Amino acid sequence: MVKLNTSPVISTADLFPRVAALAADFATRAAIHDRDASFPFENFTALQQAQLLNLTVPQEFGGQGVGFATVCRVIETIAAGDAATALVLTMHYLQHANAGRNRRWPEAIYQRLCQESVAGIALLNAARVEPELGTPARGGLPATTAEYTADGWVLNGHKKYTTGSPILRYFVVWARTTEAQPRVGNFLVPRNVAGVCIEETWDHLGMRATGSHDLILENVLIPVEYALDVRPLSAWSPADALQLAANSLWLSALYQGVAKAARDWLVGYLNERSPSNLGASLATLPRFQTAMGEIEALLYASDRLIYGLAHDIDGANYDSNVTLQAQTVKYITTSHAIRAVETGLALIGNPGLSRHNPLERHYRDVLCSRIHTPQNDAICLALGKQVLG
Repeated sequence: MVKLNTSPVISTADLFPRVAALAADFATRAAIHDRDASFPFENFTALQQAQLLNLTVPQEFGGQGVGFATVCRVIETIAAGDAATALVLTMHYLQHANAGRNRRWPEAIYQRLCQESVAGIALLNAARVEPELGTPARGGLPATTAEYTADGWVLNGHKKYTTGSPILRYFVVWARTTEAQPRVGNFLVPRNVAGVCIEETWDHLGMRATGSHDLILENVLIPVEYALDVRPLSAWSPADALQLAANSLWLSALYQGVAKAARDWLVGYLNERSPSNLGASLATLPRFQTAMGEIEALLYASDRLIYGLAHDIDGANYDSNVTLQAQTVKYITTSHAIRAVETGLALIGNPGLSRHNPLERHYRDVLCSRIHTPQNDAICLALGKQVLG
């Protein structure tokens, strides 16, 4: 048994004010990191010092082990300050939540990863998307290979959109074995191993500070036990229901946070802006009041959907359809988030698209909600098939 560092469990009364203070600090630098596409390393130092990198590490291994609703609230709040930081954090939370629930990774390796996450900045994320294949969520074998040798596994491949790559300590790489009957699965690749290269390709419309660069693996040798979970392709279906639900709900919370940040800025702008011909603030005009009411209705509905299902999961009040329910929440709430920010842009015109104001950044960031797996067409197809029997 590995001796684990432990940290006291943070009470809800302490947790949310701590998160809100960090988000406010992150917001002061978000525009700079967005403009420069620079990575916010300092934000993760602050998150580690606040014990917020181990929220989904099980308590038995020194972490906080919090529930779905608490993670949603943390992600939403951080996203309101800096969406890019929140996305990297979300991916780290997902890796630990899934590993802790399924316990398919080698126990000693998993305990060590937990210990590292509690003790310092030891972020994880999956590396799955490839130039030729695209996302494996739509099927197909990865081109990235893992060859078994007497010294360990040797990995070769090219991954894209590796969110958080400037700071990740480990990559959880989706690869296929070179066996006659290939197996597929996750292999743990430390960033400091020979043959690991980050190619800085990320130059995106939104989420510019996530460092979602390409990962190149050239004859990367890892220990045998770093094959975390390798199975025949058929054994990967169906996927874990709560794993998929967490992915959808936590991303929903992230983009809800972006939309709320846009709403909050808009409220301030409308109250402060007083055209000389009006003699009062824009906030006094019925047209602007009506539009803000529409935005508020969208955000209210999304809150009910996200946190209603999150609390149901925390209370074990869910059924076998929880995955599709969470994906439906993602489809609806991210659509709401985009519509809410677009409504604000249409309302104020040029100031909303000026890079001197944060609304245009929020809009670029919220549009990225459409690209996360599962995408809207896949969700609606699954819903359609279900309702049609």
